[in-house]
Amino acid sequence: MLTFLARCFIPDRENTASPAVRKAYGVLCGAVGIALNLLLFAGKFLAGQLSGSIAITADAFNNLSDAGSSLVTLLGFHLAGQKPDIHHPFGHGRMEYISGLAVSALILLMGVELGKESIGKVLHPEDVTGSPLVLAILAVSIAVKLYMMAYNRRIGKKLNAPALLAAAADSLSDSVATAAVLLATLLGQVFGWRIDGWAGLAVAGFILYAGVGAARDTISPLLGNPPTPEFVEEIRSLVMAHPEVLGIHDLVVHDYGPGRRMISLHAEVPASGDLLDLHDVIDSAEQELRRQLGCEAVIHMDPVVTDDGVTAETREKVATLVHCIDDAISIHDFRMVPGPTHTNVIFDAVVPYGFRLTDQEAAEKIRTAVRTLDGNYYAVVNVEHSYT
Repeated sequence: MLTFLARCFIPDRENTASPAVRKAYGVLCGAVGIALNLLLFAGKFLAGQLSGSIAITADAFNNLSDAGSSLVTLLGFHLAGQKPDIHHPFGHGRMEYISGLAVSALILLMGVELGKESIGKVLHPEDVTGSPLVLAILAVSIAVKLYMMAYNRRIGKKLNAPALLAAAADSLSDSVATAAVLLATLLGQVFGWRIDGWAGLAVAGFILYAGVGAARDTISPLLGNPPTPEFVEEIRSLVMAHPEVLGIHDLVVHDYGPGRRMISLHAEVPASGDLLDLHDVIDSAEQELRRQLGCEAVIHMDPVVTDDGVTAETREKVATLVHCIDDAISIHDFRMVPGPTHTNVIFDAVVPYGFRLTDQEAAEKIRTAVRTLDGNYYAVVNVEHSYT
């Protein structure tokens, strides 16, 4: 059904990098989610009243909260699709993450409330009536939720949209929870077991688990997680395809929401090259990143001495010494400045997060290692961390 609706209402549906297409998909998924969840709420609420089951009634209100979550998702994609303005020059793409976090909060709140109701039923159990109509409503509900999980996951992966992936996880947990309610109803009907309250607790547990997972997935991009290794390699390949570029470092990907990323990096170029020609190469690389990856890019040129054998040989020796301290350390921006009494060996050293040494300790070890090469060498080391 969703594929048919997308074909009807989203003409350029394959252009998922477009904010307008993302907005259209988000609004469509949200609208379908609202409609289906309201239907499920009505059916389960009727089944809960007919059977007297707190678990079924709790599951019904869970679907009502899901309708609210779908509304939040719809509004989030609508706001995220707005164009940049004077107050938000990088656009409103992070509204997708915020809406996903709001959905997570609603899921957690509903889980807590349903848990409280279920505990009351565990302490004071009652008989539950399971008619064929009630059982049929629950079975249909499971099928509908699995369908909602499938389309939210498919579209969420297609758009790389945390809000839709959170909705998919919620739909899956709902289908499992409803299956638990159906099983409890059948067991109560066949064996007379009063486990309705325990089934309600299981529903609440599934809801809370889904809420925690969804919150984790949406908080991470809001705080600022690193780009994927695949995306980093795409950037590296595009820039390094220019023969004049000898290497790149200090790559930072600024994420302002899906489809709204900015890239900054340093590109090493020969110090002996023509400045205007190299500037033209860097401009071309920036345009390629914008055209092929849909990212605004700023590239800083770092001149590297390539025609000085002493500098090149010393760099290789220093890199080897640094790797003896730890293979995880890398160096860049290497240069040598001779003086009357000593030579400054200047470079940046990149150490991983959680490294066993502090930045000061790492710098001191590197300085000591460089002194072993030549007593007249003094290492000026800037210790930094990677953003990828």
